[in-house]
Parts: sequence; C-alpha cells; structure tokens
Amino acid sequence: MELQAFRKKIEKELERDGWTTRYDHKEGTLRVEDHSIKKGVTLSLKPLLAKWERKEYDAVAEAIRHVKVGLESMEKAVQLIGNEKKIYPVIRAASFPSETSDGRKLIFDEHTAETRIYYAVDLDETYTLIDQNLLEVSGWSRTRLKEMALFNIRSLPQPLKSDKVAGNVFYFLSAKDGYDASRILDNSLVEKMEREVKGELAVAIPHQDALIFADIQNDTGYDVLGQMALQFFGAGRIPVTALPFVSEKGELEPVFILAQKKPKG
Repeated sequence: MELQAFRKKIEKELERDGWTTRYDHKEGTLRVEDHSIKKGVTLSLKPLLAKWERKEYDAVAEAIRHVKVGLESMEKAVQLIGNEKKIYPVIRAASFPSETSDGRKLIFDEHTAETRIYYAVDLDETYTLIDQNLLEVSGWSRTRLKEMALFNIRSLPQPLKSDKVAGNVFYFLSAKDGYDASRILDNSLVEKMEREVKGELAVAIPHQDALIFADIQNDTGYDVLGQMALQFFGAGRIPVTALPFVSEKGELEPVFILAQKKPKG
C-alpha cells in the first residue's frame, strides 16, 4: 500500500467532530488535533505502514487507539493531588523533547547519556507527562515527586521470562502496563538480578514496553544482546535506545564504553 493511501485510511479511522488532521509531507507524520482544547497527538506513518505491510494489524490498531485515548484524556483536567499512587517515572531517549508542543516545560531528570527520566500521571488507558505548571499547582517539590514515583514503581509486579542463548541467560520483563522500561529504576529489582547472575549483568532498554536483563557468561552474549536490543528498538511504539548497558552496583554504563576501558592483549 502506498503511503498516501495508508494515510487516508488512518484519517478515516480518526474522524470525529471537533478533531482535524494535518499531514506533514516532509516528515511523513499525521497530526490529529482537538480544536476545543487546542492540543493534539502526532503519528509517524512510515513505521506504521511497515507494520501494516508485515500484517501486524494489532500494532496499527493499538497506535490508533493510543491517539484516541490520548486526545480524550487531554479533555479532562489532570491533577496530582488525589493521584499520588498513580504517579510513575517513565524512561525516554535523551533526545526526547524537554517541553510540549505548546511550550510547557516537562519535569525530567538525567539518567544515562542515552536516557532521561520523565514523570507521568497514570490515567488507566494512557498517561500524561508532568510539566512544571502541574507541579507548581500541586505545591510539591521535585524531590517529593521523584520519591513518590520511585516508591510507586517498586510496588509494581516484576514478571520475568528467561531464555538461554549460546551459554548466556536472558530475562525479559513485559508486564504490558506502560512501565516496563521504568522498572530499571527499581533498585531492589536490579540488586536481585545482580545476585542472580553467574557472569556479568547487562541491561537493554530498547523501548518503553521492554526491559531485558542478561547474564553474560561469554563474549557472544554481548553480540546477542546487541542484536536483541536493536530488534526490539525498531519494533517499539516509543523507542528509547538500542545501546545495551552493563550494570555495576546499580550504575549503568554503555557496553561500548566499557569495552574501550578494558586493557588489550
């Protein structure tokens, strides 16, 4: 299917009174806006078309649903007070915008050279990122927000599935709740995995809905993890980084940097 035909198909799915769509030919994106609140959501059509051509219809339907739910949630007034147990950290790429399209400054902390930590209020089927104004209205400090979010992430379940490849064990966390990658911020989970492994603990955070731990017991393990991270990165709705990390006492360091530090010979 050609991109323009696919675009018209998506536009038809998103028809609704008060909503308008605007297509950016250069970027291949479709902007869906609600005129009443002057806010919108942007869809990248090329990755969606690729999924459609691979017959990954559920993934396309999920992206459309995400736009609908996201716009509908924007119509509701969001408050932090009263939602203390629904505040979570979310991992994003370091290149993720620091403010919204309408100029609101988002609250975030640096994490690694590749990633940042943003904060969100969970709205059941979606969530909204917390901005400076929302924080000020609540009267909370950034420290209180961070402590609350980290406490809440520790309360979530930690479903792990494992697979052994070339003498290395890989653990996949996929709770499908939107905070899979965020669990890398749960120190108790990381400490548990550090005790579990027989070799070196490596980590991949390829996209928002994936977290991979790896018990690296030989050099092949790094290659396998790198391939996994790249594959997951390309398949995620919100990509984070294809670069794997080594975890040492809870600190994450990119694998390629660690390799450069190791003595040769």
